Amino acid sequence: MNDLNVRQAGSEREVPKARMRFCHGKFRLFGHFVHAQFVLLALIEFGLISAVSYSVNAGSAAVDASGSFLWLLLSAVMPVAAFSFSLAAMGLYDTRQRQSFNGIASRIVVAILFGMVLCACVGFIFPQTTLTAGSLGLTSLGSLAVVAIVRGLFYAFVDGHMLRKRVIVIGVGQRASSIDRLRRKSDMRAVNLLGFVCLDESTQREVDQDRILKIKGSIRDFAIANRVDEIVIALDDRRQKLPVEDLLDCRMSGIDIVDMLDFFERERGIILLSLLYPGWLVFAKGFAPDALRAFKKRALDWLVSFVLLLVFAPFMLLTALAIYIESGFKGPILYRQKRVGRHGHVFDVIKFRSMRTDAEASGKAQWAVDNDPRVTRVGHFIRKYRLDELPQLWNVFVGDMSLVGPRPERPEFVEHLGEINSLYRERHRLSPGVTGWAQLCYPYGASDEDSIQKLQYDLYYVKNHSIFLDIYILIQTVEVVLFKKGSR
Repeated sequence: MNDLNVRQAGSEREVPKARMRFCHGKFRLFGHFVHAQFVLLALIEFGLISAVSYSVNAGSAAVDASGSFLWLLLSAVMPVAAFSFSLAAMGLYDTRQRQSFNGIASRIVVAILFGMVLCACVGFIFPQTTLTAGSLGLTSLGSLAVVAIVRGLFYAFVDGHMLRKRVIVIGVGQRASSIDRLRRKSDMRAVNLLGFVCLDESTQREVDQDRILKIKGSIRDFAIANRVDEIVIALDDRRQKLPVEDLLDCRMSGIDIVDMLDFFERERGIILLSLLYPGWLVFAKGFAPDALRAFKKRALDWLVSFVLLLVFAPFMLLTALAIYIESGFKGPILYRQKRVGRHGHVFDVIKFRSMRTDAEASGKAQWAVDNDPRVTRVGHFIRKYRLDELPQLWNVFVGDMSLVGPRPERPEFVEHLGEINSLYRERHRLSPGVTGWAQLCYPYGASDEDSIQKLQYDLYYVKNHSIFLDIYILIQTVEVVLFKKGSR
């Protein structure tokens, strides 16, 4: 074995030691999987920014009996909330973050600047706060310093080194190779893959030979000796006989036994279509309708869309004026198009027109492409910064769409993609969204293959959606807009 630090158990059975395994790898939080490393990082940064803010603002104003303590408290809490929100909005707690050091550093700087703007806006609305320009500047510099130091230590000593689940995989065939091919750090941040176990020597091996474990004795003894947290079942033939008693012994010893579909759902946030079988869908948790959750989601949609329509009204007016001028003071400003919504209901989605009026003169629906010649100059700009989608907030307000959900597609595409994969229609069990899990995790898709790839993320969202996941996606969408990720 190369660089795996795997040892073989002795003849005596070892008693498993209690371990804080809930702090390892990823775990469910309100239905969504979060990474223990990044939760710990967020808590540490939140605590340090709080200490900096309190230290600066505690000495910036005198506390008297007139109630100014409340304003002092608000002045100290405001930068903490603003900077923590900004760091999250820049994707700095996103486990899929694959930026270089320069990319991380630029996002930290942008997050602090964005937080300063938020604090200044709140200070303008509530001038009673004691947060002066000087104290805000000191708080920002101090926060920038502590975040930079913590991040440097985190990426050097924690990320990819600590708090990972130690995992072995039962199987060496085609299904197991799907795990073997996970080479990106972002895909395996939470996992320390020790290797693969071959149950049948006649099985065709499609994983790296150097990662196949040679186990003498029982799997349970090997797992205990090597502090294995989880065993993933990845057999090509589900009829192949499993060492049930051995695996039961592992499970009763505190070692998790999971199907590889559950593994991919947790580690990559997808339901892998290439490995999907009906039995998993039938018994999988999730997908269940929840009246209270639907009510909360609709209430959040209505409230946030109303506020955003007010906030973005000036930008929408400027965008409409730019389109009107470019079109020679003629032609439509808004673009209406038939899309498929919840339960297959067809509605008119509203966008700012970003293409020529004759973009589909042939009458045939077309995918958008890179450097699409049909896009106008104004259209190119508003697409890059997602301004063309602002009118969809009205669709959300009236209930045709949600803030978060699968992307609404045209009826022609839905019919075609449903023929390619029958599960495509399952994404319509929820209202389509302005943004969504698939839009966040996968680049802009403009082909049948892209749509089926994004379906894997849509099914994950349909299965696990919650208010927590919606808020997480909305916060992460800020990075998508500011850094123009996935725009076309």
